[in-house]
Amino acid sequence: MRGKSNEHVTLQNFGAFFLQEKFDAIYNQCNEEFKQLVSSEQFNEIAKAFNANVTNYELFRKSTINHVNHCTWIDAQQDKAINIIIDAHNIIHRLLLKPYVVFPESDKKYTQNTYMMPIKEEWYVFWGGANEFVNYHYAYETQRYAYDLVMMNNGTTYKDSAMVNDNYYAFNREVTAPADGKVIKVVHDLKDNIPGEINELEPAGNLIIIEHKNNEYSMVAHLKNNSSRVHEGDKVRQGDVIALCGNSGNSSEPHIHFQVMDSPDYMSCKSIRIRFVDGKEPIQGDVIKNSTIAKNQFDEKAGKLENTFNIVDLLLFIPRIISSLLK
Repeated sequence: MRGKSNEHVTLQNFGAFFLQEKFDAIYNQCNEEFKQLVSSEQFNEIAKAFNANVTNYELFRKSTINHVNHCTWIDAQQDKAINIIIDAHNIIHRLLLKPYVVFPESDKKYTQNTYMMPIKEEWYVFWGGANEFVNYHYAYETQRYAYDLVMMNNGTTYKDSAMVNDNYYAFNREVTAPADGKVIKVVHDLKDNIPGEINELEPAGNLIIIEHKNNEYSMVAHLKNNSSRVHEGDKVRQGDVIALCGNSGNSSEPHIHFQVMDSPDYMSCKSIRIRFVDGKEPIQGDVIKNSTIAKNQFDEKAGKLENTFNIVDLLLFIPRIISSLLK
């Protein structure tokens, strides 16, 4: 049964609205970019087909950044998932309906070495985890277990104008070596982007790649222009300051991209799931200091979901909020 168009969708009732097929109400609160991609009739048809045989949707994970909520629901059979990005005015900017695809072989393989997050202070995991609802990198083998880290204060990543890098709490913060090793690649001369703009020609931006034992390589990327404190060939110890956080490359706002891989070529490598020194594994929404999780919610559900789905995609809509989704 299609719902009345004047009904109001909120974060609290979204799962029930979708189950009750109040698709008109949901569609009406999607942003214009979404509506340009999909008509109301198309959305109703696809959503109704997705809803088949579902008896319940349960909120599995919620995280908030810059007053925008990232939320995922799963059905009672754990066969399907819905992910939305909804702002403080209940405008839906992203709606993702799909079965859950995992890569069990690579998910089981952790790094032989133990690592720390390349940070000193308290940071927030914007993207991270072993499913693409909490980590958009997951779909790509070269960066499947990568992390994007930002700094927040009172729920936002910046103060005053969002168009100035210096206004972001992460900008100019120290970046550290995640483990002992030898620096084998440094890129330091790329300009920092104006927030909201990206440099697609140099996706990683300024970066440092460190060679570790057991043929493992770490990379920290999107570093600040000319902030590197190490050179190729330098030996580093875990926790040494190696650069500053910037906004270079395919980055919409200042943040750190961190991953471990089986090759120094980040364009053709395989990303490796990271084994952290404290035995814990941060995911999206966690507040961390080094590898210690200071705030963690939904872990039990997240772990269960990460190993459940394994069927073909049904639907993928990803309209973006400018400057709120990192690369």
